[in-house]
Amino acid sequence: MQVREAPYTRLCSTNKILTVNGQFPGPTLRVHKGQTIIVDVYNRGSHNITIHWHGVEQPRNPWSDGPEFVTQCPIQPGAKFSQKVIFSVEEGTLWWHAHSDWSRATVHGAIIVYPKLGTTYPFPKPYAEETIILGEWWKEDLMELFRGLIRSGGDPNVSDANTINGQPGDLYPCSKPGTFKLNVDQGKTYLLRIINAAMQDIFFFSIAGHNFTVVGSDASYTKPFTSDLMAISPGQTIDVLLTANQKPDHYYMAAKVYSGANGLEINNSTTTAIVKYNGNYTASSPPLLPKFPQSNDTTAAFNFIGKFRSLADKDHPIDVPLKIKKHLFYTVSVNTFPCPANQTCRGPRGLRLAASMNNISFESRRMDILEAYYLRANGVFGKNFPSFPPLFFNFTASGLPRFLETPKQATEVKVLDYNTTVELVFQGTNLVAGTDHPMHLHGSSFYVVGWGRGIFDKAKDPLNFNLVDPPYQNTIAVPVNGWTAIRFKAHNPGVWFMHCHFERHAIWGMDTVFIVKNGKRREEKILRRPSDMPPC
Repeated sequence: MQVREAPYTRLCSTNKILTVNGQFPGPTLRVHKGQTIIVDVYNRGSHNITIHWHGVEQPRNPWSDGPEFVTQCPIQPGAKFSQKVIFSVEEGTLWWHAHSDWSRATVHGAIIVYPKLGTTYPFPKPYAEETIILGEWWKEDLMELFRGLIRSGGDPNVSDANTINGQPGDLYPCSKPGTFKLNVDQGKTYLLRIINAAMQDIFFFSIAGHNFTVVGSDASYTKPFTSDLMAISPGQTIDVLLTANQKPDHYYMAAKVYSGANGLEINNSTTTAIVKYNGNYTASSPPLLPKFPQSNDTTAAFNFIGKFRSLADKDHPIDVPLKIKKHLFYTVSVNTFPCPANQTCRGPRGLRLAASMNNISFESRRMDILEAYYLRANGVFGKNFPSFPPLFFNFTASGLPRFLETPKQATEVKVLDYNTTVELVFQGTNLVAGTDHPMHLHGSSFYVVGWGRGIFDKAKDPLNFNLVDPPYQNTIAVPVNGWTAIRFKAHNPGVWFMHCHFERHAIWGMDTVFIVKNGKRREEKILRRPSDMPPC
């Protein structure tokens, strides 16, 4: 992989953007389940970079996980890092992306994990497959956008377009010739691997006149279910089967932003691609466009999200933790900090926007946490990330006291013994601005055992947990002013980041780290530090 700038023309103007191998979106990695690959990452750009293999558990190998100043120092311009990517339980669609500043807006691509050689899909083999990557495009320089976000303390500028496979689509100026087209034969079934690579947005996605069957998410198979609408969070992947069973014509596939937040500025435009039936016919002009719910229709979004169930058959067993050793309850909040003297801040009431978990806004250090842990260096991080918020209040109420808005800044981690069974409840709050939060865990997927609106009731809500066939995911949306409960076993020794996949929230501090201690046996210990780790 060569990270370098390349010129791309969108929306009537040409920008230099950071790419891998000059491609946007970047190249697709194709492997079989259980394989290990070495990816040489060369930084030919002018800014630091790191690459993360999103959803790859990387057993015992946090060294190649990628988050800047968590598991590595960045790859500096002119430098190279050989990253070992170890595939284990994953099967389906994942993706890779930059994990530093705003670079992943253009530095990303798909990972396809095929079944082990000699095995096949748990559904009839499709006629063909296609990767669909949802994203965003900005006309402005992305590094300047990032610097402006840090400097101003406000929200980043909204994107100028949403995209499908790097293209805005017919409905945007100067975009019709590049619109992505999926050519299909009538009666054939296609596997669509859908990835939300957006920086800021959950998307509704639909294909006019067609239903699709969901068969997987986050490289784990699901019980099939049929829908004509999906809601997909940043970081999430969803695999669907599309049967071309309509009369030959052109049909729009389209995506539009969903946001549960009140008053938040969004890009309310629609990005499109075209499902084009092969054959001789007169195509409708314009193609049929799918109908979408209102952009703030939380019910529509979570009706879809709530349908996921693990396949859980004899060839794809699951192992939901039933006896929980560590109970965690993490509030996820948007916050504010005072504006520094002699500065103008663009947050509410002239303050700086921030974000937190359990009232701690994560503070990044200039030495990575993994290195400090491995070398037993002092002063880089604390081990006192709280299991519960410091104060319980009516988390989802309106008009909350403003003193609750200011978090503590710290670099605190949660240390877990090897093989600890964990239940973690994410609780959204209405501080500053209640919104949805797509939460992502590195180093392990998790079982999503429950979710709901309002405040989690520890006496009543666990009675309705799905402990039979919950979906196994690495990214899950916490509903606006609601909660989501996950369970996992800390079976992967190392240092593992957890954060909101809205990039602005992660930059503001909605992050934390799990350190999973070594077990007793050799195969339960972190692998040795590679000799070519990038220096700080």
